[in-house]
Amino acid sequence: MAYQSVNPNDGKLLASFEHMSDAQLEHALATADECFQTWKHKSYAERAAVLDKAAALLHTHVDDFAKLATLEMGKRIAESRSEVSFSGDILGYYARHAESFLAPEKLNPQVVGAHMESSPTGVLFCVEPWNFPYYQLARVVGAQLMAGNVLVVKHAGCVPQCAIAFEKLLLDAGAPAGLYTNLLISYEQSDRVIDDPRVRGVALTGGVAAGRRVAARAGQNLKKSTMELGGTDAFIVLDDADLAQAIPWAVWGRMFNAGQTCCAAKRFIVMDAIADRFLAEFTAALKALKPGDPMDEATTLGPLSTEGALVQLLAQVDAAVEGGATLLMGGRRMDRPGALMEATILADIAPGNPAFRDEFFGPVVSFYRVKNEDEAIALANDSDFGLGGSVWTQDEARGLRVARRVDAGMLFVNNLDWVDPELPFGGIKYSGYGRELGRMGIQEFVNKKLVRTGHIAAPG
Repeated sequence: MAYQSVNPNDGKLLASFEHMSDAQLEHALATADECFQTWKHKSYAERAAVLDKAAALLHTHVDDFAKLATLEMGKRIAESRSEVSFSGDILGYYARHAESFLAPEKLNPQVVGAHMESSPTGVLFCVEPWNFPYYQLARVVGAQLMAGNVLVVKHAGCVPQCAIAFEKLLLDAGAPAGLYTNLLISYEQSDRVIDDPRVRGVALTGGVAAGRRVAARAGQNLKKSTMELGGTDAFIVLDDADLAQAIPWAVWGRMFNAGQTCCAAKRFIVMDAIADRFLAEFTAALKALKPGDPMDEATTLGPLSTEGALVQLLAQVDAAVEGGATLLMGGRRMDRPGALMEATILADIAPGNPAFRDEFFGPVVSFYRVKNEDEAIALANDSDFGLGGSVWTQDEARGLRVARRVDAGMLFVNNLDWVDPELPFGGIKYSGYGRELGRMGIQEFVNKKLVRTGHIAAPG
């Protein structure tokens, strides 16, 4: 079976789904293209009616959507509820603000009659990951449907029921046929979707390998693409940091969603003067986490999304230790059913160690000591990725100074609060390109058309 829903807490198969036939895929693309011909002419108010209804349905049925996500990919139930609510917030945010974001923009007043108009580009193909099965969809749905585009979506193979539920959400909200279509398709079929002339853009969130493949295919077809590809975000602790504030954020930043977050804190870079105390308090906090069933409200560390994800992460930790890293804590599979891994801390990671460059997508901490601010910045920037990062200090001006020198798409000083529809999300280097959310997110797949009016004499 191509798409399998397996409960990672006990390994039991919940449901399985076959790939769409080529004829079904062709029908989906034709319907999407037909829908675009009318949807692009809808007013913002007409588009917003669908998005507002979808947002209301998410908020009304939080528990139903949340339980499905927890069953399919193991997210703790409280985290699932938060994701569902935030997804509704995103849809509502764009329903309210899209018209002002895409309003015609006057150019230099001295250039009489010149302005920029925004218009939708067409059918967009979205490839989305399993770690936030609703939020990742909401990020493209809110912006792009309000912009007048329509979407065909390939979701991750391990969350097919969440994918189907989100498609039904839009239909229940009044979306016309073809506005949002879930595609249960193979990689080969995905290539054909990118090649199809009716598809005008590609948005992917996922790993670097998938990003390379999809971006290359889009490039061959001269189609705009956006890529959000993960990261190895630095959590920089300066010597004057308030650990009472930093430690709880460190735990949340690394262990939220069992560590399976692209913008999670992954590399903890701590100045020597405070390193011993930070490590002792951080270790104690991680040891206090309570592993268990993600449906149990008392659980504070749930399973990884799949058995395969657990096996890969364990192999990465073993390779790091073989490469000279010191295992300070954890590193093993838990002795219980399901894909649970101990919270893990690796230290003494040298540049030649694969762990120095690789992304650990799970509850694994990479811990580094540095002598000073410059060394911290240099280490933070010595990464193939550049998604996000944070700086911890009681001197905000100092924190801002450090943040400006770190090469990443998002930097936070004394917080890691990226959960706001207004905040653009995206990175640089191997973390990809383009932005989702905020005013910037709705600009990615619209045509910016220059229009100039007025009687102007031709050059002599």
